[in-house]
Amino acid sequence: MRSRYPSSTSNFASSFGPGPVTPAIKAIMIANVAAFLVALIVPAITLAFGLRPADVFGSFHVWQIVTYMFLHGGIFHILFNMLALWMFGVELERMWGSKFFAKYYFVTGVGAAATTLILSVLPVPFANQLYYSLTIGASGAVYGVLLAYAMYFPNRPIYMYFFFPIPAKYFVMIIGAISLLSSVSEAGGGIAHTTHLGGLVVGYLYLKGGRVHLFSELRYRYLKWRINRMRRRFDVYSGGRADDVDRRVH
Repeated sequence: MRSRYPSSTSNFASSFGPGPVTPAIKAIMIANVAAFLVALIVPAITLAFGLRPADVFGSFHVWQIVTYMFLHGGIFHILFNMLALWMFGVELERMWGSKFFAKYYFVTGVGAAATTLILSVLPVPFANQLYYSLTIGASGAVYGVLLAYAMYFPNRPIYMYFFFPIPAKYFVMIIGAISLLSSVSEAGGGIAHTTHLGGLVVGYLYLKGGRVHLFSELRYRYLKWRINRMRRRFDVYSGGRADDVDRRVH
């Protein structure tokens, strides 16, 4: 079994981020990059598989609630989404296991799409614009991953804009407030803030509903105990939980 903690031979990787890409995240990244490249060659794919409430309700294009997560509007869009997925998702996958992490990722992504669909038919000022808008990107699911990270590592510093260290729990509160305010304002900047907010809400409800497997949590605790016990002998970095005040995420 591969250790969930970086060894002394990978100090550079652990100092910059969480370490090597885990299996589920690797598969998600490959799928996103492949879809991005195909969409560059055949732009019509974005219109057919991006999330557009008018198409879902009017033409029953239900596949869009899943496929929109694999499409992106530009190189920086996909780059930042995949970077955030790696930085905040790797430790969660190591803790939960690949199967549950993948399930959580898709639940939050589909839940984010459902939030957009519901809001697009409600009697709210921006509903009509949302109904005919096109939403693409993994941001809804990534926001769900960030929410889970903040719940498990609430005091882990996150460097906002790469300069200002903020505890993860407050960082999520800030971006949640920004998404909420942006979703009800005219200054949306073309970003699907309602989808971001949906990813946060669905992720919170899913985790608070006790869906994380008890066995996975117990296994994590056991491995942490074993590694801490051998720490002095093998010089293994303990890391991994909310009380880890010395670790940094850049």
